[in-house]
Amino acid sequence: MIDLQDKIPKILVIGDLIVDHYLWGSCERISPEAPVQVVNIHDQSIALGGAGNVVNNLNALGAKVDIISVIGKCSTSEELKVLLTDIEIDTKYLVTQKNRITSKKSRIISSHQQVIRYDCESTDEINNKSQSAILSIFKSIINNYDAIVLSDYGKGLLTFKLTQELITIANNNKTKLLIDPKGLDYSKYKGAYLLTPNKKEAGEATHSIIKDNKSLIHAIKSLKENYDLQVSIITLSDQGVAIFDNDLRIHPTEAIEVFDVTGAGDSIIASLAYALSCNKNIDEAVKFANLAAGVVVGKIGSATATLHEIIEYESSLNKSSSYEHIKTWDEITSIVNELKNKDRKIIFTNGCFDILHIGHIKYLEKAKSFGDILILGINSDNSIRKLKGQNRPINSQTDRAYILAALEAVDFLVIFDEDTPFELISIIKPDVLVKGGDYEGKKVVGQELSKELKLVKFIDGKSTTKTIERIKNT
Repeated sequence: MIDLQDKIPKILVIGDLIVDHYLWGSCERISPEAPVQVVNIHDQSIALGGAGNVVNNLNALGAKVDIISVIGKCSTSEELKVLLTDIEIDTKYLVTQKNRITSKKSRIISSHQQVIRYDCESTDEINNKSQSAILSIFKSIINNYDAIVLSDYGKGLLTFKLTQELITIANNNKTKLLIDPKGLDYSKYKGAYLLTPNKKEAGEATHSIIKDNKSLIHAIKSLKENYDLQVSIITLSDQGVAIFDNDLRIHPTEAIEVFDVTGAGDSIIASLAYALSCNKNIDEAVKFANLAAGVVVGKIGSATATLHEIIEYESSLNKSSSYEHIKTWDEITSIVNELKNKDRKIIFTNGCFDILHIGHIKYLEKAKSFGDILILGINSDNSIRKLKGQNRPINSQTDRAYILAALEAVDFLVIFDEDTPFELISIIKPDVLVKGGDYEGKKVVGQELSKELKLVKFIDGKSTTKTIERIKNT
């Protein structure tokens, strides 16, 4: 995967904010008043929807995100502010318009089946005062961002005039502006860096039916030429994503299992903006977006994908590089918190692993069998010199890390400089701590910080020391 670790791009989202409201219940009878289900509600929840889901996706990836939108003076607006604050998104750029109702979509779910949805919202265009307020804010802050995302849900925020002025300002400041479009008339999006319509939307916008490669080329070129886009993109569902700038490329989907496509479009535009903000080219950005979408559609409901999930997912496809599995202490802290929230069983072991041999491989494979995720701590060069003398290690910590991180059994690897891995174990607090069989009856460093200790016997005659001796004798 392209290197996106340690990147914190700044991205601004402008669009229609929606509160997704879910009423969870069960049905055991039909109403005597009408032939409809009687749903007994036992729980309810709310989540960010619309442009808020784009914000959620960008936030999950680790971007610094701000949102500009228009809300009303209503209870839904207060719910919206709480949802944004909960993920540490500032609400200072939310413009309040009198007599406007913030969008709220309420869904009644019975036995995991949506029974009905009812909406409460204003969908008329925002007034001139609100548009002027948005432009004023945008002009004052645009230079703070690496990319702009317009998330159009057709609720009246992105008027023709406002959208065109936002695009002009972004282009004048040489800032990429990406748009998730809505409706049949794309003229208000003219001049954007790119649009992300799906196949059906692109067909409607170009008055065509996309059914083969010829019709796809016609539609994607028409979008680029008619609306003066720098890059033309059409998402093709299970077929991947098509790109056209000077020629056509189709990047296939990376989804293994599809449980729910809800929010996949938000994930695509968020991950595209993220990768492009990290100075990746459009093909690299689309490959990254495909991976993110692969994670999202494997979940139920409007979901997000973190960078760690995408790396893990790509690794499951056997497409990741060794480097992506090598983590800093700060990174592993974040990863461990994420894994524990998902109830993943974490295994930890450590060692020098100076000259890799079959004993090491069998040991690590056995360690991995004790849980879900194996985190390997390896001694730094300085640490090994203290333990084994100035002539060791034979292989540098960088070489050892890359080789070990390439092993299928190793999910993440961290280098530690101390004599023992106690501090690293205190951060990870593994479910299972694994050590060699030679520790039988001995106290193991960090044992008290883990739930369980497992000892694994080494293969007789296999060790780095003996390998070095054989080389010397030869």
